Amino acid sequence: MAKKENKEKTKKAAKNCTYIGGQAVLEGVMMMGKSSMATAVRDPDGEVQVEANRLKRSNAAKTASKIPFVRGVVNLFSSLVRGTKTLMRSAAVYGDNEEEDPGKVQKWFAEKFKVSLMDVLTVVSVFIGVVLAVAIFFLLPRFLVGLIPALQEKVNSPVAPIDEHHWAYYVLLAVIKLIIFLAYLGIILLLKDIRRLYMYHGAEHKTINAYEHGFELTPENVKNCSRIHDRCGTSFLFIVLFINIVVISVLSWVFYEYVFSSTPGKVARFFINIGLELVLLPLLAGVSYEVLKLLARFDNPFVRALKAPGMLLQKYLTTREPDEKMIEVAIAAFNKVLEMDADETIPETQFVTSGILSKMLQETKKKFAERDIDESDAEWIYSLVLDIKRSELGRGERTVRPSESKKIDEIVKKRLTGRPLWYIIGDTEFYGLKIKCDERALIPRPETEMLADITIKSVENNDKVLDMCTGTGCVAIAVAKSCKGMGVSVTGADISDAAIMLAKENANYNSVDVSFVVSDLFNNIHGRYNIIVCNPPYIKSGEIPFLQKEVREYEPRIALDGGDDGLDFYRMLAKYVRNYLTRDGMLIVECGEGQTEAILKIFPKRDYAIVLKDLSGVERFVKIVF
Repeated sequence: MAKKENKEKTKKAAKNCTYIGGQAVLEGVMMMGKSSMATAVRDPDGEVQVEANRLKRSNAAKTASKIPFVRGVVNLFSSLVRGTKTLMRSAAVYGDNEEEDPGKVQKWFAEKFKVSLMDVLTVVSVFIGVVLAVAIFFLLPRFLVGLIPALQEKVNSPVAPIDEHHWAYYVLLAVIKLIIFLAYLGIILLLKDIRRLYMYHGAEHKTINAYEHGFELTPENVKNCSRIHDRCGTSFLFIVLFINIVVISVLSWVFYEYVFSSTPGKVARFFINIGLELVLLPLLAGVSYEVLKLLARFDNPFVRALKAPGMLLQKYLTTREPDEKMIEVAIAAFNKVLEMDADETIPETQFVTSGILSKMLQETKKKFAERDIDESDAEWIYSLVLDIKRSELGRGERTVRPSESKKIDEIVKKRLTGRPLWYIIGDTEFYGLKIKCDERALIPRPETEMLADITIKSVENNDKVLDMCTGTGCVAIAVAKSCKGMGVSVTGADISDAAIMLAKENANYNSVDVSFVVSDLFNNIHGRYNIIVCNPPYIKSGEIPFLQKEVREYEPRIALDGGDDGLDFYRMLAKYVRNYLTRDGMLIVECGEGQTEAILKIFPKRDYAIVLKDLSGVERFVKIVF
């Protein structure tokens, strides 16, 4: 009952006049608005991917689109180009097959030409399609009607020869063109992919009809709307065909009588006629476009009669009833165009498909550079997802599979928000260990690996080691792992409960025995230690607002802020550390660039101290023995 009521409603005047139109593509729908277009495709994994782009029209194209008859030619050309590109893009999504391993030819194309074999085959298939279209719709009708005089002569027909002098020749040419057109539309329906294409065509029409009649765009509401629409391209094609038949028939007769009369060869006349049709096609398209626009402005019995052939073609040939999943795809494309036309700040999106590694990596680096993100992050992403050493990324070429592309795309999108890469990945490598990291603690840096190494090399049998400001627990865990069997006990301390929880998770994951304690400096620390190692907050408070976005907005400030001069924590260490060190105990600290001299002055009472540099030659570590 509800279905019948909705169908009755769709017969009434539309509530929303929309400028949005579209076309069906492979396993999807393209919708185009005033300033944007969106193509939604359901990929082999069943997910709906949406690619959205801003329409970029030149001033010349904008001017031409306002001139009657000329605008039809411009729209035809742009539609053909855009439609072909959209079909190729949808094919890139629909044609991706995760199960198929790249063959030798695919690998050769990737390495030799830096292109996907699928892209090459798609371009070739489009070229072949154009050639076949010319052959079927231009060459074949002329060829078939040209056989009639020979057949008449063979059967000794008493009827006068039906050649280019005879009016019946042009009637038969028109009939044959129409039959070929209808037969083509009917025959391709035998192909499963074409039947599905026509179902998506129906989903496109239903979605637009639902919007125009004021219905909420839900699969249930859209399903109950009509799959016939008077702005359909099928009607345009029929009008083009009809005008083509009339105009070409008249011009062919005129050319034969007054131009070709002295032309000796039939073959020459045949190809000149074909050339005439091809040359006149844009002009006829311009006229057809104006006719279609004129018909769209009126609704009366006469106009409906003129629209009827196109409507019948839609009903019986070029549209089919879609299922709800197809309707969901059409709605996704339509809503995306509505959003982008309403808000020009909404960014463009792209399909996630297979691709050539070097090209994809370069595109990602370009995106990162535009957002002031270190390009090395792009290399790390591809290295981790594809399980290729970062140093070997540029040494070979390969095709990135759809599933790999999706993983890469997910990480890239999150990285573009500013979130640090290793928080997105969820772990990082530290001193040969996997260390889980998230917003609860600072991401372990390469310099801190050296801090761990200095500590490990300083440890002796049965030593007690305290890792102050342990964060992820990376230093404490590295020491415990490396000194296993030496009777060494390791404790990690941090003021943050959350950081201590993370450190415990990392200790369990790496199967090491480390005692972790929540402590504000030494408040909860008992006993004495042979070595106290510490990577304290040492960034000046005034410099924090100028740090990289991923540091200042995502990493915990408490682990960064070292006070006005960055040395507050070192002063507190100097005040209490000797109370927690054994005789000849050692303090090893990491510090910021240019801080070592000031730190040595903070610890005047010491037996000796040495300053060590990091791999970049920067004085980064201070080792003090009391």
